[in-house]
Amino acid sequence: MVTSFSAEGMVGLVSGLAIMLGANVGTTLVVQVLSYDISAAAPILLILGVSAFKQGSRTVTRDLGRVSVGLGLMLLALHILLQSLAPAENAPLAREILASATSDPLLCIVIGALLSWGAHSSVAVVLLTMSLAYSNFVSPAGALALILGANMGSAVNPLLEGGARGNAASYRVPVGNLFTRIVGCALVVPFLNPIASEMLRFSPSPLRMGANFHMAFNVVLALLFIPQLGGLARFLERFLPDLKAPADAGKPLYLDESAIDTPALALASAARESLRMGEMVEAMLQQTMNALMTQDRNLVSEISKNDNAVDRLHEAIKLYVVKLTRDSLDEREGRRAMEIIAFVINMEHIGDIIDKNLMELAAKKIKHGLRFSTQGAEELQAMHKRVLDDMRLAFGIFLSGDVKVARQLLDGKTRFREAEIVASENHLARLREGRPESIETSALHIDILRDLKRIHSHICAAAYPVLEASGELLSSRLRDAPQTPETTAQRQHRGDTDPAPGPR
Repeated sequence: MVTSFSAEGMVGLVSGLAIMLGANVGTTLVVQVLSYDISAAAPILLILGVSAFKQGSRTVTRDLGRVSVGLGLMLLALHILLQSLAPAENAPLAREILASATSDPLLCIVIGALLSWGAHSSVAVVLLTMSLAYSNFVSPAGALALILGANMGSAVNPLLEGGARGNAASYRVPVGNLFTRIVGCALVVPFLNPIASEMLRFSPSPLRMGANFHMAFNVVLALLFIPQLGGLARFLERFLPDLKAPADAGKPLYLDESAIDTPALALASAARESLRMGEMVEAMLQQTMNALMTQDRNLVSEISKNDNAVDRLHEAIKLYVVKLTRDSLDEREGRRAMEIIAFVINMEHIGDIIDKNLMELAAKKIKHGLRFSTQGAEELQAMHKRVLDDMRLAFGIFLSGDVKVARQLLDGKTRFREAEIVASENHLARLREGRPESIETSALHIDILRDLKRIHSHICAAAYPVLEASGELLSSRLRDAPQTPETTAQRQHRGDTDPAPGPR
């Protein structure tokens, strides 16, 4: 936890190292309690824990029940372990193997570290060592060496699991914790035999000796390093430097506040930033089909994060242009300002469709392990390519205002609609054939076509301001209403009294 908080900058390095020293001392208190014969409490804890978990209506009560069951099982396991080791005292072979394995202090430290690393708990290994010492399987000095190894191994797990890959600074706390343990072990190893003799004289019970040594080692280590944490932190910061933070894609690069008083220059800056935003959306759209066709969860997450940057950039451009329009602009500048706002709004909508709709569909496909049919995948990829091609046309229209390209884009809208109808009909034909892949992905297929069509509509919106300014856009897409024949009374009402011509 401390490693994670320190990597996120929520806890300072010195504070994190101090907390680790305190946590190491705290684990020794658990060993102290368990070093006494409290096995009689195991059934009581089990009964109370099961009752609280089964009958508790509140989440806190059920969680406390789980804790009680865990403690009860741990005490019961320790009691069974001691009973199981007792008969083995009379087995000469087992005693000789353990005696030879624990005769070398350095080998004991390695064994203890491996056991603690594998068990992810120094407490468990220290209790096991105390049990072995109690049953005379290991010498007092060997038991202390195993306990030193357990302390070393518990510092390895945070180093392997706590840091962020690629960020050396996130390993500062676990490396500092491991460093303190290594220094402590190096200082104690040469004096293991006299320390064991003194501790046995102070407390003859091997159980109490192991618990007391474990606590004394961590308390002395904390007292020794607390005054040195500042220097240790500086060394770790130099040895494990910060990873340079990647540039914030959502931060504007071209919005020059000093150009606000010069509308032409400010509009050019806003257009440049808008095009950059469009390129970010285009990159999201390019990756979208890969996310839909593969099982890459990381790609889905990355695309969703990019949409957050697009949203921030959209807000910055919009506010910049609004600030610019507070002063009087001529007709051409005012029209360009509205074009920019309309363009970034449409790009932001496309990003939202990709994030909120297409990426949810991709996540659903990955979760259920679905796959498109070969023909269905090819149709979706072809529609996706049409959308990308027309998006590039839209960028050109936004920059140049070319009427010919704008008409080409709107002509493509009609062709896209026709292609979408054909793709839907082909999908329905595969459903009638009973193809399993088409049946499983039918809802996904239709929804993807719908969302691509919505994206294409937002892209084509870039052509409307250009065509409207050139007078090539109709005011309405509706046909004129059919006119009904006039009656004689209507003609007389408007002053035309001549009768309608008719047969003579």
